[in-house]
Amino acid sequence: MTSAPKAKPENLTSPAELSEYKDTVNLPQTDFSMRANAIIREPEIQKFWQEQGIFEDLSHNNKGDVFTLHDGPPYANGTLHMGHALNKVLKDIINRYKLLRGYKVRYVLGWDCHGLPIELKVLQNIKAEERANLTPLQLRKKAKEFALQTINEQATGFKRWGVWGDYENAYYTLKPEYEAAQIGVFGRMTLKGYIYRGLKPVYWSPSSHTALAEAELEYPENHVSRSIYVAFPVTNPSEKLKAIADLTNLHAVIWTTTPWTIPANLGISANPHLSYSIVAAGDKNYIVATELVEKLAATFEEALEVKYTFKGDVLEGAIAKHPIVDRPSPIVLGDHVTAESGTGLVHTAPNHGQDDFIVGKKYNLGMISLVDDRGIFNEDAGADLAGLSVLKEGNAKVVEILTANGTLIKEEAYNHKYPYDWRTKKPVIVRATEQWFASVDGFREEALKSIKEVNWIPAIGENRITSMVQERSDWCISRQRTWGVPIPVFYDEETNEPLLTEDTVDHIQELIREHGSDVWWEREVEELLPESYKNNGRKYRKGTDTMDVWFDSGSSWAGVLGGESHNSRTVPYAMNYPADMYLEGSDQHRGWFQSSLLTSVATNGYAPYKTVLTHGFVLDEKGQKMSKSLGNIVDPMVVINGGKDQKKEPPYGADVIRLWAASVDYNGDVPIGKTILAQMSDVSRKIRNTARFLLSNLFDFQPAEHLVPYADLTESDRYILHRLAEVTKDITEAYKKFQFSRFFQVIQNFCTVDLSNFYLDIAKDRLYISAPNAARRRSCQTVLMYCLETIAKAIAPVLAHTAEDIWQHLPYPAPTKSVFQSGWFIVDPEWHKPELAAKWNRLRIVRNRVNRVLETKRQEKLIGSSLEAKIKIEVSPDKLQQDLKSLNENHQLEDLFICSQVEFVTGLPVNPIDDLIVLVDEHEKIFPLEADVTSENSKIIFDPSRTKPSDNDKYRFEGVRIVVEKADGEKCPRCYNYSTHIGESAEHPHICDRCVSALAGTF
Repeated sequence: MTSAPKAKPENLTSPAELSEYKDTVNLPQTDFSMRANAIIREPEIQKFWQEQGIFEDLSHNNKGDVFTLHDGPPYANGTLHMGHALNKVLKDIINRYKLLRGYKVRYVLGWDCHGLPIELKVLQNIKAEERANLTPLQLRKKAKEFALQTINEQATGFKRWGVWGDYENAYYTLKPEYEAAQIGVFGRMTLKGYIYRGLKPVYWSPSSHTALAEAELEYPENHVSRSIYVAFPVTNPSEKLKAIADLTNLHAVIWTTTPWTIPANLGISANPHLSYSIVAAGDKNYIVATELVEKLAATFEEALEVKYTFKGDVLEGAIAKHPIVDRPSPIVLGDHVTAESGTGLVHTAPNHGQDDFIVGKKYNLGMISLVDDRGIFNEDAGADLAGLSVLKEGNAKVVEILTANGTLIKEEAYNHKYPYDWRTKKPVIVRATEQWFASVDGFREEALKSIKEVNWIPAIGENRITSMVQERSDWCISRQRTWGVPIPVFYDEETNEPLLTEDTVDHIQELIREHGSDVWWEREVEELLPESYKNNGRKYRKGTDTMDVWFDSGSSWAGVLGGESHNSRTVPYAMNYPADMYLEGSDQHRGWFQSSLLTSVATNGYAPYKTVLTHGFVLDEKGQKMSKSLGNIVDPMVVINGGKDQKKEPPYGADVIRLWAASVDYNGDVPIGKTILAQMSDVSRKIRNTARFLLSNLFDFQPAEHLVPYADLTESDRYILHRLAEVTKDITEAYKKFQFSRFFQVIQNFCTVDLSNFYLDIAKDRLYISAPNAARRRSCQTVLMYCLETIAKAIAPVLAHTAEDIWQHLPYPAPTKSVFQSGWFIVDPEWHKPELAAKWNRLRIVRNRVNRVLETKRQEKLIGSSLEAKIKIEVSPDKLQQDLKSLNENHQLEDLFICSQVEFVTGLPVNPIDDLIVLVDEHEKIFPLEADVTSENSKIIFDPSRTKPSDNDKYRFEGVRIVVEKADGEKCPRCYNYSTHIGESAEHPHICDRCVSALAGTF
């Protein structure tokens, strides 16, 4: 409960009389706590929501359309972090706003449950001897248990953040019905000819023993490779080359950052359109790109004399000798070769590069497989290399061999981007293996067309995903792991040909729908085959590959939204496909957004989403990535509940996290830390205390009895309703466009600047001192009610718990059980009064200058409280004079300036520091200026030379002189105003005339 300012009464004869008058003041009353007490109050509010079934009621019974925000599944393998918080809170803000707007919101939470991260966690948690004897089914059981335990922990965290959604029907990629829908997507893509098996170079993780997709890679800073320049002796020049040059000791020089791939070299690629030169280097002759000669001379630290120059097509057909083994290395042509780095000639190992593979296929170079799935050289690599890791000892050994045989020209460290396995954080290699692929070429144009039909927020997202889809190669969807959905393929034991038909896929789909994907490991081949294949004279074995987890999550539109059949058994109630929105981090352009797009377009011909919103990553306050080693991790649960030392890490509750998520510009990376959290807590507290003031001054207000019609409201009240109309429009627009930081600024400014610093400040006299039923007080309370309910609704999507707390403390019967059932605010068009707003904007500028003068006099000890002041004003005879004099009754000017007396005078002395000079434009808007003033015949003269208006014909100057003096009379012990009318009432001889009228019920 707040109270009126205390002061020692100066004119009461006894404490009893003082107490009597104190009891006549309308002191604020409310049980709404000044402190949020979030760690106790927020769970109570969440329990209320759950018991009342608020989300379920609204999502089913709202009268509007269905709005589906499809949840991208977080990985079920770790604790929650601030990235999760930003993501889930942004989703919840949108969902709650849509509920308030009357939509039936469909938000089913989901989790990604398969794949290597969970498999690795399980293997790390068991002993080596147990690991060695672990069967696939045992591993899968442990992985499932781990995933379900993590899901439960993460779901508990999401609920504590106030995230509403359908948890009961949450989708897990390990649920049989989901897996069946995924098999259905795979089957339809297969029938359309988009799925094939082939030997192609793929990213291979030696640390994970599996193929990886681009989305499973990361590129850490400061990776350094051993780069080498190697001379391949030319044993047989091409006919064109012979016609140009007649040289001995000729070498084709290549550059590579992967020395370990040299043993698998089968050729050298040149660009037919580039210019090449033969240069003399001592007694040797090198072939290199012409534009790189000077750079290579500096690198090799020797003079390179150009002897011949020609186009690259001249080199086609020349034969060089492999620098390690006795094998030819022909020079072939490829447009992938550039002169941006290296030598302009590219060492070509078809087994270890996509471009190498393509050019090798074109020239029939063949394939050599020298590396196993652990990244170890096999026996075919030769005695010197067999058994060595290609990324470690093997790499070094190749350099050693080249050095020994004299073909190594130069070695140097090379800092560049290199792919790492995003799970194990270890480097990967490119290695050709038999894998299953989705042929993106088959539906690339449809995908690109679909991208253009989606609303991307921010718009740059369209460019990002477009370029990625344009440039991506075929999608490797097979993984050599146990924990995942099987690729439902059988292989002929005799021919090794895959058996993959509509019948086999449909049969496996139904088995998985009924028994889950474990059935693939539980049953023998004969039990898995359809009847028509059981006795056809062939023998089959089961495939051992599982699907890429991006195929898992990318099939969610089928398993959750009903995209598989538009009437899927997995959908608990009607949802939209395509979904209204996908919302995830910006990294998902190459992840979930893309895999969802590709699977949906490939099967149905369009994107699975209408709008895609992306946010950046969460960083610390210095803009650094969070890590344990730096000690800069912000744990969302510690933010909510507080740390061990709660002075250093206070318990802020969930609403502070939610306010932070709304305050940031999520289009880029966003910072968080102790300073930012303290700032958010401060803003949250200001909004809460504004609401508390409103609640506490409505303790005796009943809308059904006391609501004042708009026409009868005071002018200042109508002005605040105009501001309320503007604010609600801005906030609605901000939510509609998902510009939550704009909402943050608008609501903060309204609560702090418009209400706390202005309207509520000047309203206190009316609220506290007037008779309870006085028109001036009920008018103010009417506006307080409108402001309170509007603030509660406006902040509800973000400060959900605070809004509900406000609603539960309404001192009059609440319109609905929950604020979220109340609907969005409705603003009466009558509130919009631009002319009135212009006037009060001018008055607020004058008030700000008066406050500045009052503060100066307070510092000079002339006055203490502003109620000790009398303000003398001289104003130029124009708009400002009209504005001010229109309030010169009913104590309105005194309320505006919070002083005891205001007097209009002429002939005040010039005071450039205190005087207010304004420029008035053609729309009657005023702008304060710092300008010289002089006095001439008691008129205020302004010096326009001190200003630089853009149009001299459309502005004028006005001004106000302000002088502050000690107020006249005595201090009234009831209202604390100074008055010369104390003692005029026989019944109340110790209080002022206004208070006498208030006690009589007339003021």
